[in-house]
Parts: sequence; C-alpha cells; structure tokens
Amino acid sequence: MPPSRTCTKEMSDNLNQNVEKPNITSPASCTYKMDEVQNRIKEILNKHNNGIWISKLPHFYKELYKEELNPGIIQQFEHWPHICTVEKPCSSGQDLLLYPAKRKQLSRSELDAEKVPSSPPAPKQVTPLKGCPTVMPGDLKEKVAELLGKYSSGLWASALPKAFEDMYKVKFPEDALKNLASLSDVCTVDYISGNPQKAILYAKLPSPTDKILKDAEQAHGDQDIKAMVEQEYLQIEKNIAENADTIMDKVTVPPLIIPTEASPSVLVVELSNTNEVVIRYVGKDYSAAQELMEDEMKEYYSKNSAVTPVQSVHVGQLLAVNAEEDAWLRAQIISIEENKIKVCYVDYGFSENVEKSKAYKLNPKFCSLSFQATKCKLAGLEVLSDDPGLVKVVESLTCGKIFAVEILEKADIPLVVLYDTSGDDDININATCLKAMCDKSLEVHLQVDAMYTNVRVTNICSDGTLYCQVPCKGLNKLNDLLHKIEDYFHCKHMTSEYFVSIPFCGKICLFHCKGQWLRVEITNVHSSRALDVQFLDSGTVTSVKVSELREIPSRFLQEMVAIPPQAIKCCLADLPQSIGMWTPDAVLWLRDSVLNCSDCSIKVTKVNEARGITHVYLFTPKNFPDPHRSINRQITNADLWKHQQDVFLSVVPSGASSPKSKSDNSNTPIVSDAGENSRKSFTDVIKKSVVEHTRSFSLEELPPPVHLSKPGEHMDVYVPVACHPGYFVIQPWQEIHKLEVLMEEMILYYSVSEERHVAVEKDQVYAAKVENKWYRVLLKGILTNGLVSVYELDYGKHELVSIRKVQPLADMFRKLPFQAVTAQLAGVKCNQWSEEASMVFRNHVEKKPLVALVQAVIENANPWDQKAVVYLVDTSLPDTDIWIHDFMSEYLVELSKVN
Repeated sequence: MPPSRTCTKEMSDNLNQNVEKPNITSPASCTYKMDEVQNRIKEILNKHNNGIWISKLPHFYKELYKEELNPGIIQQFEHWPHICTVEKPCSSGQDLLLYPAKRKQLSRSELDAEKVPSSPPAPKQVTPLKGCPTVMPGDLKEKVAELLGKYSSGLWASALPKAFEDMYKVKFPEDALKNLASLSDVCTVDYISGNPQKAILYAKLPSPTDKILKDAEQAHGDQDIKAMVEQEYLQIEKNIAENADTIMDKVTVPPLIIPTEASPSVLVVELSNTNEVVIRYVGKDYSAAQELMEDEMKEYYSKNSAVTPVQSVHVGQLLAVNAEEDAWLRAQIISIEENKIKVCYVDYGFSENVEKSKAYKLNPKFCSLSFQATKCKLAGLEVLSDDPGLVKVVESLTCGKIFAVEILEKADIPLVVLYDTSGDDDININATCLKAMCDKSLEVHLQVDAMYTNVRVTNICSDGTLYCQVPCKGLNKLNDLLHKIEDYFHCKHMTSEYFVSIPFCGKICLFHCKGQWLRVEITNVHSSRALDVQFLDSGTVTSVKVSELREIPSRFLQEMVAIPPQAIKCCLADLPQSIGMWTPDAVLWLRDSVLNCSDCSIKVTKVNEARGITHVYLFTPKNFPDPHRSINRQITNADLWKHQQDVFLSVVPSGASSPKSKSDNSNTPIVSDAGENSRKSFTDVIKKSVVEHTRSFSLEELPPPVHLSKPGEHMDVYVPVACHPGYFVIQPWQEIHKLEVLMEEMILYYSVSEERHVAVEKDQVYAAKVENKWYRVLLKGILTNGLVSVYELDYGKHELVSIRKVQPLADMFRKLPFQAVTAQLAGVKCNQWSEEASMVFRNHVEKKPLVALVQAVIENANPWDQKAVVYLVDTSLPDTDIWIHDFMSEYLVELSKVN
C-alpha cells in the first residue's frame, strides 16, 4: 500500500516539472551477457554492410532491443575483430566507422537464399553518394565471394552487377562479366547456353580439411578474445557502479504516453481544481508495469547490503523511498528541512515528509518507466474549476475510484470526460458534478394533493409522458437570464469563441429557437456535424447541427447552471390498466388538446422520486377543477385506443416540403398549435389518414445502382457485414464520406417533426429509425405485434423496428445510390460453411477496409439485388498482402485433416 497522502497544490504542480535523465542505463540494471551483446552488434552491422558511425550505434541499439547500450562496450570494439572492423576516416573528426567483421564463406546447405533474386536480401537501400567509385580489382573477388554466399541456389550472371551495387554501393566493373573465368577461383561458373550472360554463379566451397583447420584456429582465437573482453566488461560495470551519482544527475525519465485505446481506465488520485485532476492510467503498460517495477525495487533495495541511504540531497533529485508496509516507491525531492525531506511520489501524485534515513539513491534501471501520476482537465467544468463547492463534489465522487475516460483533446493536460461504468447504466461524472451545482432553493417540489395553475405543457412523448413548466422562482430567474443573454449577443459581435468547438455528451450550451436562446444538453454525438440535444426546460429531444449551438458566455455560466431544469416529468394518473401501450391516435389527441397551452392546471396524486416522475390530473382552463372533465377522463372515454394495423406516426419537418407531391400535401392533416379551432374530434383525422398511403416509388424514382469496378479491376471497399464467404456486404470506399453526410442530414431532417398518419407497404423504400440514427430501408415484412422487418440499404443489415419509426423517404435522400452490395468470395469452393469457418471469415473481413478484385457483377432491376463476386485482399500489413480466398482454402484443408 502507498503511504498516506498529504494533498497540496505544491505537490500537484511538481508533476509537470521535467527531470533530467541520462541517455544511458547502469549496467547493473541490465542482464548483459557477452554473447548476447556481441550477437546484437552483429545483427545491427549486418543491416548496415556499408558501415555505420559509432555515434549512431546506441540509437539503433535502443530502437531494436529497447535497452541502452553500455558506453564502456563501445571502447572495446577494436578488440573484437571477430565481431566488427573499426575505421577512422580522415574527415570524421572524433567519430569512427564500424563495419561487419570479414565473413567466412558458408556452405550451400547453410544458406536459404533464393536462386534468382530481384535484388539481394541485404540491407535497406541507401542512395549512393555522388561520384560512387568503381570497385578496385584487388577486392572484387572477395566481395563477389561474399555476395554469392547469400545465394545457395546460385545467381544469374546477368543479375550480378545489380546485386553487387545494391549490397556494396559501388559499381560493378563493366568488363568483369565478359571474362567470368577470372572469377573461377572464388566461384563456380555453370554455363547453361552459349550466352555467357546465361551462366549461373555458385559460391565455391572450401575443402573439408581447410575448413576444419580454419574453424579450429578461429575458435581458439575467439576464446582468448572472449575471455579478455569479459574481464574488461566486469571492470566497466564496477567503474560505473562506483560513479552512480554522476549517472543519476543525467537521468531522463521517458514522458508518459496517453493510451491509444478508445476508453482507457484511470484511477483518480486527488485534485485541487477541476483543471488539474491527478490521475493514474490503469492497464498492462501502466499500473501493471508499475507494480512489477516496485516489486523489483523491493527485491533490489531489501537484499542489497551495499546500498545505503543518501548523504547529500538537492531539490529535484530522484530517490527510492522506503515507505509504509515495506513498500519502495519512486519519489522526487520538493524541499529539504534539516533531517527531513519533502518528496512527491511521482507514481501516485501526492507528497509526504520522510526521514533522510528512508531515502536511497534511485538506481537508473528504475527510470525506464514513465512517471505514472499525471493530470487531466474535466470538460465542461473549466470556468468553475476553482469553485470550492464544485471541487468538493468532484472529490467526493471520484477520488480513489476507477473510471472509463473519454479523451476529447490530447495535450500536456488532456481534456476528458469521466464515466462510472460500474452499474447497469454509464454515469457521466462531469455532467453529474455540474448538475450538483444547482441552487436547491430554486428547485420545484410538487406536493401530493396540491393544485397548480398556469401550468404549461411543453412536450408530450409517444408513450404518453408529459413535460410541464410550473410557475416558480427558478422559471422567472431563467427567463430574466435568457433575456440578458439575448441582449448580450445582440450588443456584442458574435465571434468564433462562442461556437462549440468540442461537443461532448453532458455539455450544456445554447440553441436559438423561435426567436430566443434556450438551454440544451448534448445527449448523443453522431458525428462532427450532427448531434442530439435535450431542451432542459421543455424536455424536448431533437437533432441539430453542431454549428447551431453556442457556448454560454462565461459571465452568465455560474448563474445558468445554478438554475435547475424547469421541465417536470409527469404522467396522467389513474388511467385504466386495460389501455396498455399508447396508440398514435391517443398521443396526437393529447398533443392537439394541451400542447403549449400555457394556462392548464394540474392536481398531483403521487410523486415517484425513484423514477423521477409525478402522477397528475390535467385540466384545460374551461374544465378546471371538475375531475370528471379532466384530460384523464376525456382520453379514457375517447375511442382512441384501438390499435390499427399498419398505421403509424409520420414525420414532416416544419417548413420543409413533404415527400409527397404538392397536391397530396393539400389533404395532409397537420397538427397545429393548441387552440379551440384545432381541438376537434380526432376520429375525422383518422378516417382521412388511414386511407392515405405513401406513394409507391417507381424504379425510375429510385437512385441508380452503385458503381462497381469492371471484372478484372480492383476497387477499395469496406465490409460492414459478413455472414460467411458465400454472403457478405461491401461498400465502395470512395463513397463512404457521401454516405456519412447523408446520414447526418437524415438525422437533422427527421428530428424536426409534426406528425401525421401514413400506411406502409411491403417491398417499398422508407426511412427508419434504428437506435439513434435514421437509415434508408427496404420494408421486408409487417408483423402483428407492431413491428416491421427492414433491410438497411446502405449497410446490409436486417432489423426489427417499431412501425412508428418508419417514415417516407424524402426525395433529397433518394439521389445517392444505395451503398450496400451483396457479394460472395471468389476462388473458394464450398457449398455449406460451418459456423466455425464463418466465424474465422468474419474475424478477418468484417468492419475492415479491404481491396476487392472484381471477378463478376450480376445486375438486377432492383438496385438492392445487384451482386458481385470478388476476391478480397487485406493490405494492412507492411510487408505482405493476404488474399482471403487463399487463407480460407488453407483453413478448409487444415480443418479437413482434423476431421
């Protein structure tokens, strides 16, 4: 367990200070073995046949092996002729060049290279320097022999110049190929035709006797050198251990990298304000790596008698501190007071005064892990970050707990939203803390059996739920504040600072509607352009463009968040149990009767605090307070509860043209604002709307089929759905952006609604709401339980949705070709795919961008029935392409062997 915390701002600020760190790690921290180090040096030099500057070697070493190269090793290179060759060019100053050691020729059986290469599998190509010299005859044969050693199956003579130049970065003599006999002492020349260029060159093998003698001599020399170097290496370790103080002064700890996963987990440690919340990331490369390091620290400091407490200390110094319960933690000195030092535990984020006797020098090997304590900023709380009440609320809800985090903006101190995912529903901690800042004196507490007048019904949901505004102090204050904001925006030029740049769930902002600014809370972000909002003071939910939202000016923000939401959620009390689900008729009648009527009255019968809903009797002005003439009684007696098959609520955007023709629109019943003229018997509306059908679209009015490449051509695709190789869905990659824009426009179009009745038909195209988005769909079937089966024409999925969520598809959304194309995999033969094989296929292709090679396209009169037979290629790997049909064929072969 970590020691107890002393929460101070001084400590928190210290987390952002940089600490000097060395570019080396003490040998004591590395389990170097001479063989391993030498083999690694060989590997690096084999990749740089043309030489490498010694000053660059530590960088390559660290990149490849994730370890620092001991600086003392570099001094020994000139004593390792079996490993490398050291050369000092005249113009290099102090730097040296390092080359691979002279290689001995290997037998053909020891090599794996191909016979006819396009180029040797040697080092990365480097552009040759200007004036690249031609190789001199003296070392030509030696280099040819070395080169041929790479090709156990031989090398075509015509390929030799290119392979030679690629490997050695020097030109191969033009005349050498004309006299291949001159190379006969280093290679075997096999003439397979009269053309010398068609000869195959093989590396010449040494005689068995020569090889045995040479190997024995080499082995003896290697043992002597190895013994000498190991002795010197031990001396290097001793010297560096004695100079640990000097090394630690140069220590650099790598910066903490923000996790790349979508929602990493964090542990909240503490905070002094919401703009600097101290956190620790939880995961394999973070908290788990820290625990492992602390176990190693405990092992090292507890059992190493040579390690003693620090004698001299200075501010900023890194230490290992023996904390509570015999834990060893990394710490940094903040201040010094006689025999005590104040340290910040860099992996936990809090500070403590400790005795000097508990502080030890931090071994460099414990500096490779980043400091784990870091900071974040809670989005939406920036302006109120120092408010004591807010800080107290955030601290009580978060400290010592683990949360999922949504990172909105990556920076030195990232902007985040915290989510508590421990329960059935995810809780937005930022929004919860902001709502806790409400002024309790402005809250409305409805009393049972009390009567309230001048009530305004602001929203009626499809399940009969009502939202009401009751006159109160908070509502008056809200209206005054919104008027002030209106005047402020009118007088002050609207600059970009008031546009919402980073939308996120739970954010409170402003939306201009019907000539006034209203408070909204973002409830769902669809994309960078479209999102869902709930009006806090009317309960209405709709979709809007991000560009239509405005930030609350900072001078009004504290007052604004202090006013509780003015929409009170209610339901009609004492409705008969037999009513069951609300019908569209009943919903529209209720809206027609009371919506936006500002002089209604309510009588409270029950307050359900657990569900946050109040049960009421609702009265219009003429019928108050007679309970027998309440809306509750009227809606019960009306003939509104017969569930009519295939009838559902339709959406017609306000101010927009209907998908139907103008002549049709003249007969379309549109529900107007509440008033005596519009409060008519709803049965007349029903009779008209039931006989009204959505126009059946002819094929000419549907979009053209999506463009596919011709057989034999490639195209980039995305696979949204994959059942098995015989049935999957592809989308043209180049059209995906257009589809995303269309989806955003549909969300915005269908969210602004007035409602009417329409009938649905099978095999017709509609818009349907699935979860929170609107899709272009083909209606496949109508069920008796109020559900319909639809096929998503752009994504290839089959869904069941409520018949109420199906709407006519407007003309503007029938121009882009339907994007989902049914496909099957070419190159595989299988009549029936097992679930296991289907799962393997799905894992390799579903929700991935791939390349498709079109084998055939099967046209059809209906655009959604167009099919394609394609090969799929996964090109995501840097070095190789995966042909999915090859992979599945191999899988079937292996599966048949097992069976």
